[in-house]
Amino acid sequence: MEFIIIGIVLVILFILIISNIVVVQQSKAMVIERLGAFQAVWGVGLHVKIPFIDRIARRVNLKEQVLDYPPQPVITKDNVTMQIDTVVYFQITDPKLYCYGVEQPMTAMETLTATTLRNIIGDLELDQTLTSRDVINTRMRSILDEVTDPWGIKVNRVEVKNILPPQDIQSSMEKQMKAERDRRQAITQAEGQKKSAILIAEGEREAAVLRADAEKQAAILRAEAEKQSAILKADGEAQAIRTVQQALADSLAMLNQNAPSEQVIKLKGIEAMEKVADGKATKIIIPSQMQGLAALATGLTETIKEQ
Repeated sequence: MEFIIIGIVLVILFILIISNIVVVQQSKAMVIERLGAFQAVWGVGLHVKIPFIDRIARRVNLKEQVLDYPPQPVITKDNVTMQIDTVVYFQITDPKLYCYGVEQPMTAMETLTATTLRNIIGDLELDQTLTSRDVINTRMRSILDEVTDPWGIKVNRVEVKNILPPQDIQSSMEKQMKAERDRRQAITQAEGQKKSAILIAEGEREAAVLRADAEKQAAILRAEAEKQSAILKADGEAQAIRTVQQALADSLAMLNQNAPSEQVIKLKGIEAMEKVADGKATKIIIPSQMQGLAALATGLTETIKEQ
């Protein structure tokens, strides 16, 4: 009987020891209270708590966590009501403060996020709200991080997920965007036509310049050709004159070599006079000393014809 009692006691002690051995996992922490007062924060590893004296007040996740809040109704500075939902990325850095700093930290975070968002959007107009997401994110992160620091929470970043204006505002914005797109399209077409006209004008100007250059070159070539033709013609005439003069000089030289008589010289004079007349003169005056020679030449001509 005594052995049974001892065995039961040993089993109970073993169960108590086993049940009070606590293993804390990576990225976890436990807040321990002893007799209702804060005792310690257990980190990663094996820990043993005293039965009936120590208790685990809170298990804390040290990983970065995400809170995705539902859309919150907010009013802008120009009295437009819209729905905005946000996402908060935070991390618990002090388990003790997280446990004792505020009651229900997640609810407090949600309420703080909603009120901060309303305060920030209340200072902005509709257009600023739609185009200032980075400003809103930065201001919210700064305010939330400062307020939650005594709670042992570090707010890493805040993102505005969606901004939903009222339906009539959305319709007006879509019409405005369509009008803006049409305006940009018209401007683009006008710029394209302008560039096209400029290119066409530049092409016509280049073509006119090329035509003028071509005409100029053609005129120069024609002038050069006429010049060369005139030079060649003048050279030919000069050569012909030189040939005639040379022949005349040769004939005179032959006459001088053969010692021509006075009658031959007079005949040559008559031939020269015929050339002077060239068949166009109506009257030729013959010197008296050449008249007898002329009569003699006429008589010889008639005698030849009779024979």
